[in-house]
Amino acid sequence: MNYIQQAYKGDLGFWKYTVIPVLFIGMVVLNMIAIEMFDIDQGQVIRDEIAKKGENLMLIESLATFVVFLAVLLLWVKFIHRQSLTSLTTSRSKIDWKRIWFAFFVWSGITAAYVFVGYLLDPDALQWNFKPNKFLGLLVIGVLMIPLQTSFEEYLFRGYLLQGIGAKLKSRMIPLIVTSLIFGLLHFANPEVGKFGNIVMLYYIGTGLFLGIITLLDEGLELALGFHAANNLIGALLVTADWTAFQTNSIFKDLSEPNVYINILIPVFIFYPLLLLLFAKKYSWNNWKEKLVGKVERPADIDPINEIEGIV
Repeated sequence: MNYIQQAYKGDLGFWKYTVIPVLFIGMVVLNMIAIEMFDIDQGQVIRDEIAKKGENLMLIESLATFVVFLAVLLLWVKFIHRQSLTSLTTSRSKIDWKRIWFAFFVWSGITAAYVFVGYLLDPDALQWNFKPNKFLGLLVIGVLMIPLQTSFEEYLFRGYLLQGIGAKLKSRMIPLIVTSLIFGLLHFANPEVGKFGNIVMLYYIGTGLFLGIITLLDEGLELALGFHAANNLIGALLVTADWTAFQTNSIFKDLSEPNVYINILIPVFIFYPLLLLLFAKKYSWNNWKEKLVGKVERPADIDPINEIEGIV
């Protein structure tokens, strides 16, 4: 059974796939509406909160919602869908932690190298911001909570919704596009949008598309989990800026004006394709067309009553 077909191992039901996404997406959308209606300067709000609480406490508060939603999602899948965590994660017989760590360390290395090369080329752009005690607090918070935040997003979009929409519509391409668009657009209220403009959506949607593609090609969520954790954790530890959603006690503080080429175009159009080629070679991916745009069939060994009563 392929990755999307893992949904058939649980109790299907289209309404079941709407509850958690509607709660989470609704919360984000209401926040966006409030920001727009009351003309809230989100950057100023973040700065004011940091001035009162400090970066580390602010980070904990920012991540806490995602940790709660991850727990709710996994409990919902276990008790409402009666689906295992393994089948939500991968088409393999067990979760491949080597894949998670491989993606994590590869993207961590690329991210760190990218930052330090940038520092060598333009040292005035990055200010040394290292404060041992505060950084240690950030390190503990980051290691404990950021992977939970990124795991929620992966399990929701590249796991739960990709499987649910794919099983409902018997398609691979439609859930890939839909989840990538939703994932990207939910970042619309981030402070980065105000700084870059709408072109930053290319990065968010492009990242969602990349993560969806590697999930479908690898028939599992492991690479996406590792990549996303590295992206947020290493980024939070290495660089902060006054215009980012995560403002942390990182090693460097970016004083430069954001650059579309450096921050958006190079990662999306150079790094992501290179990673695709690396993963494809390492894991011997083949039959790309079928895996990305092929139909999803009900497995022959699944009782059709489950499909009729659950999805329709």
